[in-house]
Amino acid sequence: MTASPPEAVPGLFAHDSMLWRRLARLGAAHGPAWFVQYSPPLIGLCAAIALPRSRRQVSANLTRIRGPVGRLRGIQDVAETFASYAGCIAEVLSNGSKNADLPDLEVTGRPHMEAAIKKGKGVVVVTAHTAGWEIVGPVFRKHRGLDVVMVMEAERDGRARDLQDNLRRGTGLEVAHVGTDPFASLPFLRRLRDGAAIAIQIDRVPGGMRGIPVRMFGGSHEVPEGPLRLAQLSGAPIVPIFCARLGYRSYFAEVFEAMHVPRRPGPGEVEASAQKMADAMSDFVGRHPTQWFNFGDHMPAR
Repeated sequence: MTASPPEAVPGLFAHDSMLWRRLARLGAAHGPAWFVQYSPPLIGLCAAIALPRSRRQVSANLTRIRGPVGRLRGIQDVAETFASYAGCIAEVLSNGSKNADLPDLEVTGRPHMEAAIKKGKGVVVVTAHTAGWEIVGPVFRKHRGLDVVMVMEAERDGRARDLQDNLRRGTGLEVAHVGTDPFASLPFLRRLRDGAAIAIQIDRVPGGMRGIPVRMFGGSHEVPEGPLRLAQLSGAPIVPIFCARLGYRSYFAEVFEAMHVPRRPGPGEVEASAQKMADAMSDFVGRHPTQWFNFGDHMPAR
């Protein structure tokens, strides 16, 4: 799991190109504060209209999570998903500027994280592409001095990726990108021994990482094997943490009970832990369906 170059570079005007990211950064960092607060819903709605494949993907996700609803409710939920996404992007891109400010974060289940930290083996955090995942690291770093390394799949445009990664690092969140090097997990094991948290999003299986089949939202899915193997090799507990956006610079995070993977797991134990991770995500996303940013391959990673 190491940095690797994206397979393809998007064109100049592609939705995930450096051009659009730079323009978004310009507005978020140098525009008036009201622009960062009030423009994202409109921008998100425009993205939903301009990207029909992503819009259909979001609609399908919502139906899978909460079942079919009326047409008006369906349109509202899709619009809310894109608006929340745009709001998160704007707030991240304002980091390091006159518009920057650490968001408010309400946390439930904090004792689960505190107990995991006290074990002294580091923590494997599993999360998902939901609103606000990027602020958990800076908040825990501020209040507990905990280093958090987010393991992510690289975006297609390396320049756009670097721009956003640098802004994330400016808040205290470290970022590492997934590759195909079989020895790339060794630095993460060292960081766990030093007491850091390694965070991995489980709603997608990045290239170069094996997946484990699970049941999620009434159907088949896969979660990455990486966090389970890191926990097995290090003895670190796995703590699921998922976030939702409540409003402008206001977020909610729920910490679930830690789970443990034995160093020598018996038959089915790794698979059972994988299903527990999936159940935690299903529980949270089922209660906050418009906060899951699963746009398929048609929107930039978050």
